[in-house]
Amino acid sequence: MARYEILIKASAAKEIEDVPNRKDRRRIIERIRSLGDEPRSPGCQKLSGQDKYRVRQGVYRIVYSIKDETLVVQIVKFGHRKDVYRG
Repeated sequence: MARYEILIKASAAKEIEDVPNRKDRRRIIERIRSLGDEPRSPGCQKLSGQDKYRVRQGVYRIVYSIKDETLVVQIVKFGHRKDVYRG
């Protein structure tokens, strides 16, 4: 299977940088890298009414879209589980 390119929106990158714990930040980055190998990995869920998916990493959620025709995974939003789905 081909490797997907990972693109991160600037706003999502800023949210990742704002995670206070370095260990958590490292785990989040590793989780994002693993999406390049398998974007629909076990544990991912398709968001209802949208063409986006989400994966959990501790108390954080990574929301992303997959473009199979160009082999791109785009991280569109990142945040704490209580805040990430708010408009």
